[in-house]
Amino acid sequence: MSPTIKVLLAEDQSMVREALAALLGLEDDIEVVAQVARGDEVLAAVREHEVDVALLDIEMPGCTGIEAAAQVHKALPAVKLVVLTTFGRPGYLRTAMEAGADAFLVKDAPAAQLAQAVRKVLAGERVIDPTLAAAALAEGANPLTDREREVLRAAADGSTNAELAAALHLSQGTVRNYLSTAIQKLAVRNRAEAVRTAREKGWL
Repeated sequence: MSPTIKVLLAEDQSMVREALAALLGLEDDIEVVAQVARGDEVLAAVREHEVDVALLDIEMPGCTGIEAAAQVHKALPAVKLVVLTTFGRPGYLRTAMEAGADAFLVKDAPAAQLAQAVRKVLAGERVIDPTLAAAALAEGANPLTDREREVLRAAADGSTNAELAAALHLSQGTVRNYLSTAIQKLAVRNRAEAVRTAREKGWL
């Protein structure tokens, strides 16, 4: 008999997390050994429970599932990473793969498909939702640099240039330049539209 696959579930909505755990628990060869509701709890839980596969939601408090995936991939590269999303944003797929994810699926995929993805990544395969893969190819690469993304993320709460400069340890002129370049690249009129567009495409 094959050894049981030990799985961690990271999802901030308890009802969704419990439903996923119950569905995966019906599989003979899969055991959900840990559940967390925050992205910044993932790495410690993966270590503590000697997890084989981590299922990570993208939108979580503490840090995103993609950031958590990067942390686990760096510290424990043998652990397989499956990113789950409600948001079919093509930019997320590219970012998740760059962070070390082995699979990228939408949450409303059938439970059998999720269980199969767990088995496939453990066997060394990559599993990507085909609709998202096609959209990511059509969308192209994220045009924003790391710095431009950082400034846009910080600007999302409506901070002034002076506040952004202080928070990011940059000059106001540098902040203005980053914002201006991001606005031009995204072909929008202002920073609010830039933030919204970048988020919709999964580039932030």
